[in-house]
Formats: sequence, C-alpha cells, structure tokens
Amino acid sequence: MSIRSTHPFKGRHFPGEVIVLCVRWYLRYPLAYEHVSELVAERGVEVDPSCIWRWVQAYAPELNKRCRPHLKPTNRSYRTDETYIKVKGKDHYLYRAVDSTGQTIDFLLTAKRDAAAAKRFFRKALSCSANPCHGSLTWTRIQPIQQRWKH
Repeated sequence: MSIRSTHPFKGRHFPGEVIVLCVRWYLRYPLAYEHVSELVAERGVEVDPSCIWRWVQAYAPELNKRCRPHLKPTNRSYRTDETYIKVKGKDHYLYRAVDSTGQTIDFLLTAKRDAAAAKRFFRKALSCSANPCHGSLTWTRIQPIQQRWKH
C-alpha cells in the first residue's frame, strides 16, 4: 500500500497515532516486533507483529526523511571507518561516519564489501543538511572488532 502525502494512513485498520507510535518504538529502542506488539497490547490495542513489520517497511523511510533535518548538528571534523563484525555467525562489513566528539552520524551494514555502495553511503551521510560544510575528513580502516576485544 503506497503512502499518500494528503492521507498517509488511509486504508489502514489502525489510527495513525498507533502506527507512528509502533514504528517509533521499533526504530528508537532495541525491540523486536513481538515486543512492540506486547507494549501496545498492554495499552489495550491488539496488533500482530507482522503488521508492525509492514508499518516499519512503509513508514520508516518517510520518518527518516522528515526527522533527519532536525537532528543535532555535528561538528566539522569527521572520521569514517570500515570494519567487519559477525552477525549470526557470518561476517558483515560495517561502515561508520563519526564526528570528532564520537557522535555517530550514520552507519551502513552490508553482507559484502562494496566500495561503490560505501562511497554512496558516505556521500549521503556527510551531505545531510544537519551536518555543516565539510572541514576535514579522515578515512581509517580499523581492525576487526572481535580481534580488538580478545585478551
């Protein structure tokens, strides 16, 4: 179901407030769809976790587009890094853009190492309107997280 700019919740069985609340909780806190469903059920609204999944797929990009300009601005010095981490026993590549105070600007997690996708990601992350013009940019390739934490 497509999102219309005039009536974004038209055709949905739940009010827009419930939909936005569920999507926000899922995106903001480390919750599974089942946990969000339980939280809403405690407030008297029965929602299936698969329904919340569909809402996140439909409304998360729109929320991102509307909220990103209002994020806390970062400073002018950025650091980008690339590492790999294990997710469910398989290596995935993690690209991050971090400002000098340690605030994460954005991140990208991919199954394969893809330089073109990483360049697109960093171009998008660092050209965000919440970020001022670029002062200095440092690219580092850090060692894998698992090796760094081994004793």
